[in-house]
Amino acid sequence: MSLQPGGQLMRDVSLAFIRIHVLHHAALEPVFGVEMMEELRRHGYAISPGTFYPLLHSLEAGGVLASTQEVAEGRARRYYRTTRAGDAVLRELRDRIRELVDEVMEAEAPAGKPRRRS
Repeated sequence: MSLQPGGQLMRDVSLAFIRIHVLHHAALEPVFGVEMMEELRRHGYAISPGTFYPLLHSLEAGGVLASTQEVAEGRARRYYRTTRAGDAVLRELRDRIRELVDEVMEAEAPAGKPRRRS
């Protein structure tokens, strides 16, 4: 298992973060592929269409996203929204993320401040 910046572990974690990011935005409003890829790029995630679109399709196949096709600016565009199941997954993920961030950030407590062990 590689911890190098280009290693498999970093790729796996980044893809998990991307999935969560997509769920978050799709819960707020309908999103489409190119727009979401630009949003992810603003957050430092470089993802190719060849990786991103299968990821979207897998989230849809998993029942956490649903898509509709609409015409926008004269082009057919597929928009994605979370389903009820997707909203429930996102709620649970938020709880887990909050707990994890609290624990990980506590581990970086300033010198002299005791760290709690789990």
